[in-house]
Amino acid sequence: MAQNTEQTRKQDSQEPPKDPQDSASQEKHGPLRTDRGTTTIDDQVVQKIAAATLEQVKGVHAIGTAARRALNSLAERIPGASTNVSGGIGVEKGEEQAVLDLVIVVEYGHSIVDVSRDVRESVIAEVEHATGLEVLEVNIEVSDVHLPSEDDPDPDSDDARDDLR
Repeated sequence: MAQNTEQTRKQDSQEPPKDPQDSASQEKHGPLRTDRGTTTIDDQVVQKIAAATLEQVKGVHAIGTAARRALNSLAERIPGASTNVSGGIGVEKGEEQAVLDLVIVVEYGHSIVDVSRDVRESVIAEVEHATGLEVLEVNIEVSDVHLPSEDDPDPDSDDARDDLR
């Protein structure tokens, strides 16, 4: 009889089983999914935020491959044409998480390791702050190193005009 009393006390002290409906309604929502609605963010938004961030990282000369930069350069010369500011930035995004693939050109004299670290930290911080998405990875491909001797001449200089003749 003492054993039955002990079992009864244990059963009485245990919490009642939880209703699965209650636990589902108590789950935390991310910053983009609330009880009042859902916010979706287009991939292009994440690309533009990453591009703007990359422009501010010391040691990054350009975004994208040489071919992409050449196409953007041509597009800039055509009245009314727009350049693809996100060329060289790939985004894989779910509802609450993102992975970014970046292609950059590093300025000669800067450590690729340091520039990559700064790029990764800056892009993660800015994308997460601006969008509320959790950035799982930022993969970086360094496609080139920009040498000082590769600087384009000033298009308004006499030397540049002579080269065109």
